[in-house]
Amino acid sequence: MINSLTLTNNTLLGLSVEELEQWAQDEGQHAFRGRQVYDWVYKKGVRDLDEISVLPKEWKHALRKKGVSIGRMRIVEKLEASDKTIKFLLETNDSEYVETVAIPTDKRLTVCVSSQIGCPMGCHFCATGKNGLRRSLQVNEILDQVLTVNEVFGRRSTNVVFMGMGEPLLNLDTVLNSIRCLNTDLGIGQRRITLSTVGVADTMPKLAERALDSLGRVQFTLAVSLHAPNQKLRETLIPSASQYPLKKLLEDCRHYFSITGRRVSFEYILLGQLNDKPEHAKQLVELLSGFQSHVNLIPYNPIEDEDFQRPTMKNMNRFKNYLQTRGIAVSFRSSRGLDQNAACGQLRRRQESIH
Repeated sequence: MINSLTLTNNTLLGLSVEELEQWAQDEGQHAFRGRQVYDWVYKKGVRDLDEISVLPKEWKHALRKKGVSIGRMRIVEKLEASDKTIKFLLETNDSEYVETVAIPTDKRLTVCVSSQIGCPMGCHFCATGKNGLRRSLQVNEILDQVLTVNEVFGRRSTNVVFMGMGEPLLNLDTVLNSIRCLNTDLGIGQRRITLSTVGVADTMPKLAERALDSLGRVQFTLAVSLHAPNQKLRETLIPSASQYPLKKLLEDCRHYFSITGRRVSFEYILLGQLNDKPEHAKQLVELLSGFQSHVNLIPYNPIEDEDFQRPTMKNMNRFKNYLQTRGIAVSFRSSRGLDQNAACGQLRRRQESIH
């Protein structure tokens, strides 16, 4: 049983219809009031209790006095690129900043969501980790990113990728709860949800087991960021790799597959003249030999303060063709929003520099 005193941060977004019914009853209201709140929060996407016109005014007044809110964030900035990709900068109730990206096509609307404010992993090619980790996001703050995109585009999001700011496995329970809400409350199928991780030691088997416990079955995609085909190069790009060797990471990926039955995808950022050479492609094939997997090749998006280069199209195609001819399922992830600071964390860093 929940009541108004146990609401996380006094917010309603993130609660199931059953929880909202129980909460309404604990508030001295009929259960159907909870269902009304559910419909207005998830289906109509309201931002404020005052917008829920069907609720008694006296109750809304009492809720405001208690500090209860829906739990939406404020849109600080919205940048649209020439390809219609939109990057949002959202402000939390404690004046932190969250980035999310909407990637529209004719048939899809994909939301790249953040799971933390900042990131502790410190990957050298990523702008998010330059200022470290502030805190992890709450369920309402993750869901809000999708609701904001729905609101601006006037259509429902079809796909969600946890590839924004932060390391999802360091906010594991909240991320899994968010996936449940995205699936059950926002109607996004698990197979259209991807969780991307650079890898956290001793966490992947825990992810599999907790996902089964909380979701019943695991159908979302786990995407592991490799970015290098050998341990030495990976450590130069990802500082945490020194505590989590590639061999152990791949063992955990196999363990994850044995528990869930879901193949693992691997992400590989191509950095010009650093990890995009023929010998790197050969090493990657050897590394993934016998693995039931898929490789996403991602051309690097330049960020400030780093000298990494975007790979040439020739090198990109050569790398991809080598993997394909060796039986590795591989594809390019097309870069979107390059004219609007597409790399994660850049918009937030710019906003914080102003303040």
